[in-house]
Amino acid sequence: MRKVKAYGEILEIPDHRIFWLSKIVYSSPFEITIAFVILLNAISLGLLTMPGLSPNAQMTFETLDKYALYVYTGELILRLISYGTKPWEFFRRSWNIFDFLIVALSPIFAGQIVILRLLRLLRLIRIFRFLPEVRVLTVSIIRSIPPLLSMGVLIFLALFIYGMAGVYMFGEKLPLHWGDISIALTTLFILLTLENFPIYLEEAVLVSPWALPFYLSYIFIIVFTVLNVLIGIVLNAMDEARSENRERMNKMKQLDEIVHEVDEITADGNVTEEEINHLREKLRNLERQASGKQQQ
Repeated sequence: MRKVKAYGEILEIPDHRIFWLSKIVYSSPFEITIAFVILLNAISLGLLTMPGLSPNAQMTFETLDKYALYVYTGELILRLISYGTKPWEFFRRSWNIFDFLIVALSPIFAGQIVILRLLRLLRLIRIFRFLPEVRVLTVSIIRSIPPLLSMGVLIFLALFIYGMAGVYMFGEKLPLHWGDISIALTTLFILLTLENFPIYLEEAVLVSPWALPFYLSYIFIIVFTVLNVLIGIVLNAMDEARSENRERMNKMKQLDEIVHEVDEITADGNVTEEEINHLREKLRNLERQASGKQQQ
């Protein structure tokens, strides 16, 4: 099975695929060209929103968008053809499905302006496919969801408690910000960003002597502590995903070295016992590393 480097990782190209075409669609010049078209398309879409645009300029930018769609369609067809005798394998990758839907739905909704504009925006998301860090970020977000949900429940309960306390202390005299639990929760959500904090504090101090400890405890416990814990969860998950990605790339590199050595050893048709033992030792070291990581 042959391999190519694409999207910051090593992809295995099965025998049923057209290898020379796969090398083209995964090559750096091809990816850079598509990324350039996507960026140019983004600029043209942004300029189309500018007020006072002349009819000629508007027609030019709309033409650029139309030709960008032609480029996306051509790229999609080439990548689909590269799968050779098993084109359905193309739809096993999530990015391929996304690209196909965005390109295929554009002609279908050509008469519906709002949907067509949304599809134009979604096309720009395809630029993420060319960024290796996106995979790491996606994995880290998925990993951080369970602890984030637990923290979300904790934060909601804390906000509810603070909201009810705010209604009891300030609701009667400050109904605009603390009139009932829904208004109080809205105020607390705004305070998470520390927006208008001095204003809220000043008006509450005039109403109750408990305003200062109430607001300060909310800021230190919820805003500073809990939100920093949330950020820490995401960063920890990202570090783990990056570490796994580095390990995976190192293993792929070691496998490539072994394959390269096998090619060199078998090139002359003579394979010695010493060379075989050397390759076996390398494979054993790779297996030990893999088993050690699993035990940890």
